[in-house]
Amino acid sequence: MNEIFAQLWPEYDPGRFFCELTSNRPEAGPVPQWLAERLEGIGLEALRARAAAAETDLIDLGVTFTVYSDATAIDRILPFDCIPRVITAPEWDLLERACIQRVKALNLFLGDIYGKGQVVKDGIIPAELVYGNVNYRPEMKDFPVPYGTYVHVCGIDIIRDESGAFRVLEDNARTPSGVSYVIENRHLMLRTFPDLMAGIKLKPVDDYGRRLRAAMAEVAPAGLDEPQVVLLSPGIYNSAYFEHVFLAREMGVPLVVGADLVVENDRVYMRTTSGLRPVHTIYRRLNDDFLDPEVFRPDSMLGVPGLIRAWKKGNVAIANAVGTGVADDKAVYAYMPRIIKYYLSEEPLIENVQTNICREPEGLKYTLDHLDKLVTKPVGESGGYGITIGPRASKEELDVVRETILANPENWISQPMIGLSVGPTLAQEGIGPRHLDLRPFIITGQESWVLPGGLSRVAMQRGSLIVNSSQGGGSKDTWVLAQRFAEANPA
Repeated sequence: MNEIFAQLWPEYDPGRFFCELTSNRPEAGPVPQWLAERLEGIGLEALRARAAAAETDLIDLGVTFTVYSDATAIDRILPFDCIPRVITAPEWDLLERACIQRVKALNLFLGDIYGKGQVVKDGIIPAELVYGNVNYRPEMKDFPVPYGTYVHVCGIDIIRDESGAFRVLEDNARTPSGVSYVIENRHLMLRTFPDLMAGIKLKPVDDYGRRLRAAMAEVAPAGLDEPQVVLLSPGIYNSAYFEHVFLAREMGVPLVVGADLVVENDRVYMRTTSGLRPVHTIYRRLNDDFLDPEVFRPDSMLGVPGLIRAWKKGNVAIANAVGTGVADDKAVYAYMPRIIKYYLSEEPLIENVQTNICREPEGLKYTLDHLDKLVTKPVGESGGYGITIGPRASKEELDVVRETILANPENWISQPMIGLSVGPTLAQEGIGPRHLDLRPFIITGQESWVLPGGLSRVAMQRGSLIVNSSQGGGSKDTWVLAQRFAEANPA
């Protein structure tokens, strides 16, 4: 650890893990030690008092998500850590370019598999992994979308390994969530810790709603001066409903549920107190299966009958497009380096984590032979569910995983256990290291734009590697320095 940090925080010990604040990052410029100095100046007790006030603020504002169990549904705040994660200007330049590269390749891949399928014909990815994928939608075949943009909003999960190198952990190309916390965390820091932020030039995050609405307007049917955009939510019982309300407000568009929309003469309308009003773009936070009972699940009460018909007639745009789930399948993820090179003739700017695909004999054998050393994941799950961390699992747990994988190897991948980077976090023992990741959000209409920073999710339990909110994780404000550190130093 840097000598200056060792003097400031003698009790703080990140161990063998790369620390987002205290580890030296020569390629990124000097480590921002002023943050540690300011935290030390505030003092531990004052930090605790302000952190408690911040959590009360979140409750008062209704910044919650819902956790469901078999018997109950509980609204919780996302635990907030007041010690921000700092990303320097050179680091952000790499992350931003890598995210744009990846989304560009994802959109080309989706356009191809729903078109000529050349990527499959050329042997870049197995046909069964695409056309046998549960998220592949035959209804999208030969249906072009404006600007070739299928993934209008993407969240890419990125980690940093023990050496300090960034790695892509997974892609979220269906209905990625969490962006509301990025913006609320910044507002919370400005209200509660203005002295911590004083004089620091950060890239702003408040432009997200305007950028998102502009992208939704870009993909609307042509010839409209002011396209009507709406946000389609499953409703108040959805775990991310707060975010739906937040984003609709930030975009300045109506928040609707399926019952608020109707299709007449292959056009979509919104029910209002003054009658039906045309709708031109739907930013949907509803899974494919529930969008249109005429095409997908006939028992869906959340969707809009005739919506896909209106879409195919070109009378409405849907974002993200139907069928994007193929692109964030964890098995397809393993082929992303090849996909990037195939479409862009470029190497990935940020590499994947090594991934073993259990549908392939070599991947299955390696996984079963090294279960106690690997992290196993079901390809269709999200939110951290179904993951087994081999080095921390009991023999009984590993035996169950082995049987489950053998029963359905197509549903499983495995990866080495990565020592996720840590960040200083206000914890019971004081300021302690906690593992974290990063989810940048990319908006794409005609072009792509990346929200500066993204959601830094942190495992609040000491030693835990699971950062998902549904599994007890929290979040931090993510500071992207607007200048190189030597120029941004507020001292």
